[in-house]
Amino acid sequence: MRTTASVGIAAAALWLPPKRDGAHSAVAEQRVEGNVARDLGHPRLPVADDISPPEMAVLAARQVLHGSGVAAADVTLLLHAWMHYQGHDLWSPAHYIAHQIGAHNTVPVGIQQICNGGAAALELAVARLSLAEGSRHALVTTADRFTAPGFDRWRSDYGAAYGDAATAVLLRQPADAGDPLLLRALHTAAAPHLEAMHRGMDPFARLPRENSPVVDMRRTKRDYLRDHGVAPFKKINREMIRCVVQGALRDAGLAADDPRIRFVLLPRLGLKTLRNAWIPTLNELVAARPVDWGSDTGHLGTGDLPAGLHELLRRSALGPGDIGLLLNAGAGFTWSCAVVEAPAPR
Repeated sequence: MRTTASVGIAAAALWLPPKRDGAHSAVAEQRVEGNVARDLGHPRLPVADDISPPEMAVLAARQVLHGSGVAAADVTLLLHAWMHYQGHDLWSPAHYIAHQIGAHNTVPVGIQQICNGGAAALELAVARLSLAEGSRHALVTTADRFTAPGFDRWRSDYGAAYGDAATAVLLRQPADAGDPLLLRALHTAAAPHLEAMHRGMDPFARLPRENSPVVDMRRTKRDYLRDHGVAPFKKINREMIRCVVQGALRDAGLAADDPRIRFVLLPRLGLKTLRNAWIPTLNELVAARPVDWGSDTGHLGTGDLPAGLHELLRRSALGPGDIGLLLNAGAGFTWSCAVVEAPAPR
């Protein structure tokens, strides 16, 4: 997706609960194997015990609105993405978030794109904003809480440990002179046949967790890889990383060795996965260095890419005219690469 008009990122927020689950404790209590904890490389994970994901999203949304100075009444679109249970059945968390922040003029929409949900919501928000005239704002939120007994944050998946968090990003089109970032491009590609990796050999169930009392992506992945092998997935993953990075650069009109590109922000996956699967591929594609800002949070479900935007602003990682790439991926599988720029003073 090439942004046809300037799209500003007015603000971004990451809300984390105060409690942490340390890797040392998890190993000592035999909740995760020592070698797995080392491969993940996360010293701790954020844990939300007493607050639901939609309530966390409300807190992140309020931070963004306060930081941007935009009134909730001026938000015309609210997209909320999640991958795990939000607290009620047959209910819209997006409408709840809009209600709680006072965004009564908005159209709330829920996004279910598993771990790529935050990136998908940003892309859909830009597409919707382009259809309207005049100044308009879209709010993207994500929130997930990975609680036992239905989810094991250390053991439910390979190559990722899951932290609880909420994010919010406020988009503005056209961009305002005070917006700290411009969204230059957001390119997405998918390999739908890989959906079977999270389905395995399980039959279609009649109700949640009928096939397994705990979300167990390790089990379904083992079933899939036993029949299809590991090499084809590794090849597709490399090809799709290459596809979205090159596509995003092309959409933004940038060369891979452009000195304005300061870094490529990695998804918040385990350290071994990043070193084996992501960093070598990126080193072949761009001159900018890959960076990992997720070691203290783990994988945030749908929130990795929006959390990266928050962290980019918090760290003041881009000077005027500098550019950053942000990568994300999720089950399905889908991959995305965003190109953002810190605008030069006018």
